[in-house]
Amino acid sequence: MASGAGRRRGHELVPLAALISREMKNEKMEKPSVRYGHAAQSRKGEDYFLVKTDCQRVPGNPSSTFSVFAIFDGHNGNAAAIFTREHLLSHILSAVPRGLGREEWFQALPRALVAGFVKTDKEFQSETSGTTATFVIIDAWTVTVASVGDSRCILDTQGGGISTLTVDHRLEENVEERERVTASGGEVGRLSIAGGAEIGPLRCWPGGLCLSRSIGDMDVGEFIVPIPYVKQVKLSNAGGRLIIASDGIWDALSSEMAAKSCRGLPAELAARQVVKEALRTRGLKDDTTCIVVDIIPPENSPPPSPLPKKPNKLRSFLFRKSSRDSANKLSKKLSAVGIVEELFEEGSAMLAERLGNDEGAGQTTSGIFTCGVCQVDLAPSEGISVHAGSIFSTSSKPWQGPFLCAACRNKKDAMEGKRPSGVKVA
Repeated sequence: MASGAGRRRGHELVPLAALISREMKNEKMEKPSVRYGHAAQSRKGEDYFLVKTDCQRVPGNPSSTFSVFAIFDGHNGNAAAIFTREHLLSHILSAVPRGLGREEWFQALPRALVAGFVKTDKEFQSETSGTTATFVIIDAWTVTVASVGDSRCILDTQGGGISTLTVDHRLEENVEERERVTASGGEVGRLSIAGGAEIGPLRCWPGGLCLSRSIGDMDVGEFIVPIPYVKQVKLSNAGGRLIIASDGIWDALSSEMAAKSCRGLPAELAARQVVKEALRTRGLKDDTTCIVVDIIPPENSPPPSPLPKKPNKLRSFLFRKSSRDSANKLSKKLSAVGIVEELFEEGSAMLAERLGNDEGAGQTTSGIFTCGVCQVDLAPSEGISVHAGSIFSTSSKPWQGPFLCAACRNKKDAMEGKRPSGVKVA
């Protein structure tokens, strides 16, 4: 795990003109193009998606444009999926400090994604509806994915290498998540029918949810957390294809089957083909939604060098981690042979671990602190350290930031099983 990567101290605000100038100098002139396609078949009407290709890291600077693609698979109604589609992006971006350069922005994304997911969950008021969320940010060659639930995202690279950029948070398949839920006060078991027989997948009780992480589901218990698994990778200059889909696809097709079924097709036709193949295999038993995104190198880019003749020596590098400090030389070598570089990966469900140990985190230039989750202003005497009283924290300094408002601290305690779900503390 690349725990701790992307954590940073507070930055002074930088004038917009200076920031744009810095961006123009640091930005590679040749960025890949992004093309996408979407297809879906509805059964329950609870799948929703988001496509936004005109986001900007620096307002008014076209060279800072990035794209967002997301799928939200709702359950027990569509309210949570709709709310998350409408608010998650803005909550994530509001958690990114202002005045960051491109590399600093990439480093800040994992923590901002955690804060945005938790804030969206905290603000959603419905008692029964919930949703998965798989949220993808593409900025040039860098892909950052955050996910809760079982809507998967895979990467298919030139040469046939398939990588999964998400983790399925299904209790049936994820032992670590089962242990976390029970340790936090939940019960895990199958549905019991007359005669004591148990049927179906493992579920969390109360509520009977099959997932261990989601947005919403307040009636199930707050040990069903909205803290996402986050993975960030840098593609080679050969580009790649992302397939983002709800479980209506993945219950019918393996990652390999989905990727192979649409190779050679443009993105729009590829998305339709994946849905068609899933329906042919399993029928329409659930909402079935797929987004295919192609990250295409510029036409005048040199073709990637062929892989060495001895692939066994390269096997351990096909999906490798590297420190950001050694990125330049290593990235060029990896890119030359079509290799995906892993920049960040973290899946802990503990908020203290995900928000970091920065002493200056959350402090603005005026000296006012902000909550590390919901971004509300805090007087120095109001903030509660995310590490205070946490047995899960790696920090021994309860005065160390980031800081939380009282409501977000209560949310954190509930997620960690320190107070009964739904009990509000004054």
